[in-house]
Amino acid sequence: MRKLLDFLVRKRHWFLFVLLEIVSLMLIYRNNAYQRNIIFSSANVLTGHIASVSGYVTSYLNLHEINKELLERNGQLEMELLELQDRLDMMVADTVAFAGFAPDSTEQFAYSFILAGVVNNSVSHLSNYITVNKGSKDGIAPDMGVVSERGVVGIVSTVNDHFSVIIPLLNPKSQLSCKVLGSTYFGALIWKGRDIRFANLEKLPRHVEFQKGDTIVTSGYSSVFPAGLIVGTVADFEKQHDDNFFSLEVELATDFQALNNVRIIKNYNQAEQRRVEQEARRND
Repeated sequence: MRKLLDFLVRKRHWFLFVLLEIVSLMLIYRNNAYQRNIIFSSANVLTGHIASVSGYVTSYLNLHEINKELLERNGQLEMELLELQDRLDMMVADTVAFAGFAPDSTEQFAYSFILAGVVNNSVSHLSNYITVNKGSKDGIAPDMGVVSERGVVGIVSTVNDHFSVIIPLLNPKSQLSCKVLGSTYFGALIWKGRDIRFANLEKLPRHVEFQKGDTIVTSGYSSVFPAGLIVGTVADFEKQHDDNFFSLEVELATDFQALNNVRIIKNYNQAEQRRVEQEARRND
């Protein structure tokens, strides 16, 4: 307490100066209309700037939540689109449907998704990996497909309680079954370790019609991804050595250097499909 009093005594002239300044401003404000308007206008401008900065900061802090909601909504719309496409394909394939009978609409769509955030990501190695902040306690399991808001990312490889590691398309271990949109012929998408923007679609039959700029999508010929998910676009092509197949250079849709959030796709029928496929192989 004594130190505080000593401080106030030593700085009394400053306190007196501030007090007199306040009194002077008050007298000016009360007795001069012009100065009062100037002070009032300046106060409004200052208040406006403070409110603007405050609003900007609040909006910035809310961006994460808004972005999460948008990603979830985009994922829901994508699943709905895939479901509608699946039902349309069933109707086209089923001649009975054209006779006036609708296919069973009570069957649940086989896919759903889980949002996850990227916590570690490599793009500069030959074998790259991505770590996300969701694990087995969130319903993640190995061999689930992973997509971004732009396109396919990869496949879940390893899982513990709270984290999962993904083998992305930028890894030679990844071989994704893909096709040209509108075609039924498929090949294997492989990354050759040269450029993170491009991969190669190998073993595409020579009679498949396509051109540069065409969209490459998942074929659906696996238990990991549904058909029709965007992978990239055709950037270039060349004949393979046996001259019966094309090798397409595909510009990947996903920007792996700017990957922050992903959707992990769950196939409810995956385990059943794999069991029957394994049983068929054992009978060979």
